[in-house]
Amino acid sequence: MQKSLYLIILLLLGSTSLKAQSAEEAAVTEVINRLFTAMTKSDSALLRSVFSKDVTMATATLNREGSPVLRRESSIRDFARTVASQKPGAFAEEIWGLKIQIDGNFAQGWCDYAFYFDNKFSHCGVDAFHLFKTKDGWKIFHLADTRRKEGCNVPEEIQKKHQ
Repeated sequence: MQKSLYLIILLLLGSTSLKAQSAEEAAVTEVINRLFTAMTKSDSALLRSVFSKDVTMATATLNREGSPVLRRESSIRDFARTVASQKPGAFAEEIWGLKIQIDGNFAQGWCDYAFYFDNKFSHCGVDAFHLFKTKDGWKIFHLADTRRKEGCNVPEEIQKKHQ
């Protein structure tokens, strides 16, 4: 009897912990989705709201000669300015396969993406997000991506949206 009660308590505590984690995963996912909504709406204020004030960004790509290049940025100022300068709907970044991992106040997200400009395919790759939970909620403090034009396995439903 005592073992059964102990097992029931453990199961209940375990399920409570899983629900809390799922709520945090949903909160992190919402921040990531808000970034792409801001890009689509050309809304620099909404875009800035998802980032911490000290954000770093990097892109891993190949140069024209095919050599690996890592471009780094330490501010969202230019990114926000570029987003704001577009007409709403010009930028569309579609993501899929988002995986979230959380440990305390630190989270990371990883997903595939396809980027469209004026409804035309531009490039694809992977987005990697690092987030920190502040008193105001989750904020992205590092964003890195890869970029390529080939080898993109964009899901059919996403391709159809941009035909």
